[in-house]
Amino acid sequence: MMLPEAKLYIDGKLRRAAGDKTYDNIGPWTGEVVGKAADASAEDIDEAIAAARRAFDTTDWSHQHQQRFELVKKFCGIMQANREKLVQIARLEAGSAIGAAFRAQIDGALNGAKDLLECHAKVSWEKDLGVKNEYGFDTKRIVTQEAVGVVGAITPWNVPLYVNVGKVVAALLAGCTVVLKPAPDTPLMGAIMGEFAHEAGLPPGVFNVITSGHAAMAGEMLTRDPRVDLISFTGSTAVGKLIMQNGAPSLKRVFLELGGKSAYLVLDDCPNFPMVVASSMVVFHAGQGCAYPTRLLVPRSRYQEAVKVLEMAYAGFASKWGKFEEPSCIMGPLISKRQLDRVMGYIEIGKQEGARLLAGGKVATDKGAGFFMEPTCFVDVDNKMRIAQEEIFGPVLVVIPYEDDEDAIRIANDSIYGLGGAVWGSTPRALAVAKRIKAGALSVNGGMSITGDLPFGGYKQSGMGREWGVEGIEEFLETKAIGIRVS
Repeated sequence: MMLPEAKLYIDGKLRRAAGDKTYDNIGPWTGEVVGKAADASAEDIDEAIAAARRAFDTTDWSHQHQQRFELVKKFCGIMQANREKLVQIARLEAGSAIGAAFRAQIDGALNGAKDLLECHAKVSWEKDLGVKNEYGFDTKRIVTQEAVGVVGAITPWNVPLYVNVGKVVAALLAGCTVVLKPAPDTPLMGAIMGEFAHEAGLPPGVFNVITSGHAAMAGEMLTRDPRVDLISFTGSTAVGKLIMQNGAPSLKRVFLELGGKSAYLVLDDCPNFPMVVASSMVVFHAGQGCAYPTRLLVPRSRYQEAVKVLEMAYAGFASKWGKFEEPSCIMGPLISKRQLDRVMGYIEIGKQEGARLLAGGKVATDKGAGFFMEPTCFVDVDNKMRIAQEEIFGPVLVVIPYEDDEDAIRIANDSIYGLGGAVWGSTPRALAVAKRIKAGALSVNGGMSITGDLPFGGYKQSGMGREWGVEGIEEFLETKAIGIRVS
């Protein structure tokens, strides 16, 4: 199966890259070419930035709140109408299994778009703070919020539509203009949004999409260009630090949603302890999620019980993954050979560090020529090990025992990251523990802490700022105070 060519969308026009340059779009299931993508030149990227700048500075896009809302709503409606096509792209391009594609990949994005449209009504564009007498005269005060300007949205390959929507829809609702640069591995999921924007009739330059096979050129241009007012980036912490450096000369605003090493903390009074422990397996979308809890913390008093549960759970899952046509399948391949090699490198590190490999740990050659790796679990892990501290971004769970609640909280917080996490136990106790974990999104007993109407972002080196929810729209706004003398 082949995907259509991913084209650029610049200044209201769908077109190929300068010189008709393209690069191969590689499918994770087969390791073979599944499509072509426009390979933007520096001139193409410059044109996209110029178009976004012109649309913000010379049109009324940022001021026409209702008209803008209706156009973005139409844009989101077209995405919804193309749900099946988007699922197919997620399967072929991002390597998503069907069960994951219809959940976090596509429906998560489409439901999130609906949530953002509802959140738009809660944004306060102008507040009246009344009259205050200062220095002997009265002043009427108002506080307004207005769009930041041109946004460079740089997105990853793991859940591309979800992240694209979180940035693009929120920025457009705020009144910004946008240049979207999707990851080289998933170009079509960004490019198709250009097609939908064209169909929706968004004004020229308001939304632009540039795809590039070069690992860094487009991102470097966006993050260094003074015409870009804000960078919204989701990806690794290392790249996030480079973006901050690149934006420093122009004091560019940055939103960074970065790495994670989230804890899945099971308390000793957890009801259904075996089921909860078994559910900690890192298998959904092959563990390629920044907020995915990949450190399982269990009480030492029940540690051996947990290990036996996991041994059985992984054995039972062995035949349930890597099936392209199976509707219930939630785990497929890793995104690329490069990522597969990276994760396998961590398997060797874990062995060298003295952790015990309970399950998996091998390339799954029986699944085909794609980038498949067995679901993997390490036990007898110390939180100081690299496999417990560094983001692996693959189907690898590490299991760490703790002594009591204080020790569990200490271990959970002993990380440079603070993105997500989960706590299981009697609700009052689990909630008390969750409130002491330094992370931006905590689930208690399976509650959903990541939805389109909730703010999402991290503590520490997991980033800065918040995406989604009202806060996600306000991330793209500036605040202005105005005082009007009345006596």
